Amino acid sequence: MNQSKKINKIRQRRQKKVRFRIKGGAVKPRLSVFRSHSHIYAQLIDDASSKTLVSASSMEIKGALKKSDVAKEVGKIIAQKAGKLGVKIAVFDRNRYSYHGRVKAVAEGAREGGLKL
Repeated sequence: MNQSKKINKIRQRRQKKVRFRIKGGAVKPRLSVFRSHSHIYAQLIDDASSKTLVSASSMEIKGALKKSDVAKEVGKIIAQKAGKLGVKIAVFDRNRYSYHGRVKAVAEGAREGGLKL
């Protein structure tokens, strides 16, 4: 087994472990974060009905900011959109990423925006 396949299996196992412990519903949806090299995405998911309630991404933000500042803004945007739906509490799903850097910035931005994690 080459190195990249081995690393991918480790990442998938870590993601399954995190997802197993976290469940979101209509009242308390799951705030899932995905990051790529250039963008970051966040979405509120109702696991009971398997539907995405709202989503936000770094592509919605104009201007030249650092990646961590953009991630914080994405958190604020998702909190605003959740507030319009009447969602005040969510469960944070960091996916397979460590709670550090841009992933942490999304959570902090969502908390600043009024979402309770």
